Amino acid sequence: MYEFKYARPNSVRQAVNMLAKDPEAKILAGGHSLLPVMKLRLAKPTQLLDIGRIEGLSGIEQKGRSLVIGAGTRHVEVANSQVVKDALPALAALAGEIGDPAVRHRGTLGGSLANNDPNADYPAAALGLGATIITSKRRITADDYFKGLFETALEPDEIIVKVSFPLAKKAAYEKFKHPASGFALVGVFVSKRGSDIRVAVTGAGSSGVFRVKSFEEALKKRFSPKSIEGMSIPADGMSSDIHGSAEYRAHLVGVMARRALAKA
Repeated sequence: MYEFKYARPNSVRQAVNMLAKDPEAKILAGGHSLLPVMKLRLAKPTQLLDIGRIEGLSGIEQKGRSLVIGAGTRHVEVANSQVVKDALPALAALAGEIGDPAVRHRGTLGGSLANNDPNADYPAAALGLGATIITSKRRITADDYFKGLFETALEPDEIIVKVSFPLAKKAAYEKFKHPASGFALVGVFVSKRGSDIRVAVTGAGSSGVFRVKSFEEALKKRFSPKSIEGMSIPADGMSSDIHGSAEYRAHLVGVMARRALAKA
């Protein structure tokens, strides 16, 4: 790694102020996204601002028809929470499939969404449920939050504080996972909340997480695997690498979507 400074802010406000003063500083939550790229010398922050112990950044609470989860809440806490299992079982199941036990015990919800890895699971849940990302400055809808590979609407001195997930009548997540990393080669999150039907895909798109509007329109008539039977998405815009071609990923989107609908 390169040389860097380490600081532990006592509050979100202090962390934001430190970010504003040093644009090259990086927020450290669980570290499972940031530290590997630093070890590979793909990132060179001047200092790490450890927000892992800031009071109030973690926690799970149901508020009306929404589930509000603190940005510092670890994946294992979401997976094991009875509140999440009762309110949004699909979200608990998704969290329980992230990476391996070491990743789930250190990685955080806010860290995953801030990093916006194109193969991460939480972006699919946020977009697939129509979540609202609440930051130190504002509220951002998931549709406006994700901007591309590792890109979000976050400003340089903005920190995710919590995420509000609307409760869905039906929801499920299915992924074809990489056998070593556990990342989604293709993951599909489906949900039905009144007339709002969402199908969000992670792992497949060359620009990161995205919605499949053609599937959503078909599912408005009937929220069932049969409604999208025989439907597919074009390979244009899909990722292609040693793990799977663009055509293969496009095919998997349909397969995983139908499996998720059957589960939901």
